Amino acid sequence: MFSNDRKIGIGLTVFGVVFMFLGVIFLFDTSLLVLGNVLFVSGICSLIGFSRTIKLFFGSLDRLVGTGMFLLGFFFVLVLRWPVIGMIMECYGMFKLFFKFGLVINRFLHLSPITGPILRLPIVKRMKGLVDYCMGRNDSTLPM
Repeated sequence: MFSNDRKIGIGLTVFGVVFMFLGVIFLFDTSLLVLGNVLFVSGICSLIGFSRTIKLFFGSLDRLVGTGMFLLGFFFVLVLRWPVIGMIMECYGMFKLFFKFGLVINRFLHLSPITGPILRLPIVKRMKGLVDYCMGRNDSTLPM
């Protein structure tokens, strides 16, 4: 099913997310946040490979901005010991890096036989229209 490298990458990424979550829960504990960051990045590198990781982080200008914000947030957490500001920067950087992957997950959930009918309910469509309107997407109108 998965190669050993991918299994290790999945484990490292999951542990990275768990440690980052615990670092936030324990009032922005710097040690847990740094450990979570290192595990997350090494897990991504092990999961998709080194060359694809470089392509992910430095592939385009939008991703370069996301990478810069992620690394600047990591610097704020590790060196300056300002975990709140650093985590805000890292979250923005991760959003910029992984936004398109979220669109793939959204499409998968819409096509899934379990979550698809729930996401096609009128109230969910109305909420999606409201979010689209608030985000300034041109093709959306305010739902009534």
